[in-house]
Amino acid sequence: MTTTLFKDFMFEAAHHLPHVPEGHKCGRLHGHSFAVRLEITGDVDPHTGWVMDFAELKAAFAPTLDSLDHYYLNDIPGLENPTSEVLAKWIWDKMKPQLPLLSAVRIKETCTAGCVYRG
Repeated sequence: MTTTLFKDFMFEAAHHLPHVPEGHKCGRLHGHSFAVRLEITGDVDPHTGWVMDFAELKAAFAPTLDSLDHYYLNDIPGLENPTSEVLAKWIWDKMKPQLPLLSAVRIKETCTAGCVYRG
């Protein structure tokens, strides 16, 4: 039985988008309450009844989450142009080696806007 599980995380951060047209509101310094969803897809272990322990997923993501929370994203190597799309891929690249079953990274920068990266 193949199943996708997910765990949601939140962090606060500031950024600006350096490549938007002159006068675009996202070119100014601003912040978001970002939501990150990590999705894991795999076979359910018949003994444990799960694909992965949520505690393991949380522990694996903790260092990456800590590197983002309450930071200026533009100062983080690889996030000089920190769009949601770039951020999702950046998180994927950090997490995929530790989480081989990672199947998607979802970013929400507002309640109504975000993206999904699936590698």
